[in-house]
Parts: sequence; structure tokens; C-alpha cells
Amino acid sequence: MVHITRICLRKYGNFVDNLRLYVRGGSGGMGLPRLGGQGGKGGDVWVVATKNMTLKRIKDKFPQKRFVADAGANSGVRALKGERGADKEILAPVGITVTTDESRTLGDLNVEGDRVMVAKGGSGGSLYSAFQPSKGEAKHIRLDLKLIADMGLVGFPNAGKSSLLTALSNATPQIASYAFTTLKPEIGKLIYDDYKQISVADLPGLIEGAHMNKGMGHKFLKHVERTKQLLFVVDVCGFQLASKTPFRSAFEAVQLLTKELELYKEELLSKPALLVVNKMDLPDAEDKLAELKEQLQNPEEFSDLLPEDMIPQNYLTFRHVVPVSAITGFGISHLKSCVRQSLDEDAALEVKATHREKLCIVCFTLNGGIIYNSKNMQCCRKLETSDLGHKLIRNMLTEIVCLL
Repeated sequence: MVHITRICLRKYGNFVDNLRLYVRGGSGGMGLPRLGGQGGKGGDVWVVATKNMTLKRIKDKFPQKRFVADAGANSGVRALKGERGADKEILAPVGITVTTDESRTLGDLNVEGDRVMVAKGGSGGSLYSAFQPSKGEAKHIRLDLKLIADMGLVGFPNAGKSSLLTALSNATPQIASYAFTTLKPEIGKLIYDDYKQISVADLPGLIEGAHMNKGMGHKFLKHVERTKQLLFVVDVCGFQLASKTPFRSAFEAVQLLTKELELYKEELLSKPALLVVNKMDLPDAEDKLAELKEQLQNPEEFSDLLPEDMIPQNYLTFRHVVPVSAITGFGISHLKSCVRQSLDEDAALEVKATHREKLCIVCFTLNGGIIYNSKNMQCCRKLETSDLGHKLIRNMLTEIVCLL
């Protein structure tokens, strides 16, 4: 049995995922020429990742959106070296990318406690500056929230992503028979019997041309970057956004979604992906599922179904193709198992890769043994011939070779 909790990002009202702030480091303190005193350095401005924080909270608490660090103290007779100005910390949610107005990345805040300096304080006045202090660095920065989740739901509007998340999490997001019911990202969290937690992000639906910022466009796609794996969701009977837009079959929907991700950022397609075929409760669903599976096995043979400019360069291979009905609950338990299995497989590979990095490659010669660094193949240390005969050394080398 899987127990579920729910996190809803609408808790603080309208969802904010981008914020522009003015930051300025503190000015340095004045030096004291007649005694050679040095002024204190101005404080720095930092952005710090903190739990239970949102960009909406920052916006409401600091409507001016100005953050200035304290100035350094002037040098004086009683204190020739002025005190350093206090730093200013901007508490921000985890999952933030900090950039300048020129789109230069200053840093990422991926875990609680991560910090990025965004404005440096000015130097205090000293002999080298004719005892005149310098001003602190001033600039505008942007805090761009990209959700961090294990799985990200990728699909066209009305594919049933919100219904699927409801079935997975027993939650009640806005659901309707029209497109674009999901306008703000939401996260559902699965908690298993062994206390394993898996987060699934329900993101606004894509439309054709999303890579050019049509519809929710980049507001959706940027959140996909911070998910470990992708969970494609398609309607088994196909999809039509509006009466004036072409009807797309389930196979066409898969390839169009692939192309949109490819055009936005090709690296996204390197993420492991699962395919959920939803609405299996509809008439003729089994026949359409069989047709979709056949098309996915040989996608090149069916590429003529797509406009030439929407054929992806590389077709995705899905780890699992899972038919479900979010309405009736059919296939939901199997989907949960597949999600868990896929994430566990990746976690095991990561652990194995980390172990391999830390291990040494051992090379023996007739005159002795040499341990090489596995990254640059430089000698770490040379073992004497007598060492190789030692039982402890032999056991250590045997273990390393076995692990490799």
C-alpha cells in the first residue's frame, strides 16, 4: 500500500516563479590618514536557499525589492581598523537559479543551505586608496524558480495529467473537460511503505510551438529541466486543441512533445522517460493502444504522419509504456511500481558510478605495484615488492579489483 501526501504550490496565493531584485553591497569605511587607519569592508549580499520559502513571500515582505548590505565602519582613534559591515541575506526557496539582467548565471540553489554571493561589498579606505573607500557592487538580479521533482508530467492540455496526479495522490486539483485547467505547477508526493518518497510535478500543458514561448511556453519548459525523469502523458484516442487545429493521434502527440523538448533544450531528451497512455476506459482504447505500441516500435515507418518540421531528430525510447485510466484507477498501481523501479535503477547506477570514481586502477609490474588515479592515470603511490607479499595489502588489492 502506498500512502500519499500532497504539496500544493498555491498556498500563498498567485504562483510566482520569477522575481527581479535590486542588490547593492555595502560601501567601505573611511580610512584615517594621520594614523594610517583602515576602514572596514562593506558587507556582501547573498541569496540563501531555505525551506518553507517562496518567491511570493519575498515579493510580499519586501515590496521595494531592494536589498542593501551594511557599510563598513570608519577608522578611528579608538579602532584604527574599522569593523566589517554586516552581510545581507536574501532567503529564497530551494530550486532557484540566480541570473543577472544579461542572463549570466551567478549560481544555482539546489539544496537547503546553498548560497550565492550576488553583490560584493566595497573595500575600506587604506594607504593604497588614499584612505578613500570604494562603493559596493550594485546590480539587478533575477531569481528564477525551477521546480525540483523526481518526475515531471509532460503532455498536451487535457491529456489527463491532473486526473493522473489525483489518482496517484488522492488530491483534488482543478479538473475539467477543457484545455489549460492547470495554469500553475503543483507537486504530488508518493510515500511508500519503506518511507521512500517520490515527488511528481504536474506542469501546465504544452501546445505546438511551446519552444517559441507560445502558450505557457518557457514557463512550463524551464520546470522540466529540474526533474530527474520525464513522465509523458497522452490520450489514447488522440487530441485536438481547438476546432481550427489539426487532430493528433497518440503517436503524433508523443513525437510532437519530443520535438518541442528537443527544440527548447536538446539535453532534456537525455533524461529517462516513461510513457503513460491515459483514458483506457474509452471505447476502442485497446485497439488504439496496440496500434500505438506498434508505431513506437518502428517510429521511422510512421514519420509521414507528421509535418516535416515536427519530426524529431532522435526518437525517444521509453523505459515503460503503461496504459492507465485515471478515472477508473486501472493501471495506477502498476504505474507506481514502474516509477519506483525506474528511479531506483538510476539511483543504483549513480552509486556505482560514484564508487568507480573513488576506486583506483591497480597495475602490477615484475618489480612492484603501482596504484594509479582512475581520472588522470597519474601515479598515486608505489608499493614495494615486500608490501605485495603482505597479507593485508593482497586482500586490499583483491577487493579493489573485484569492485572494478
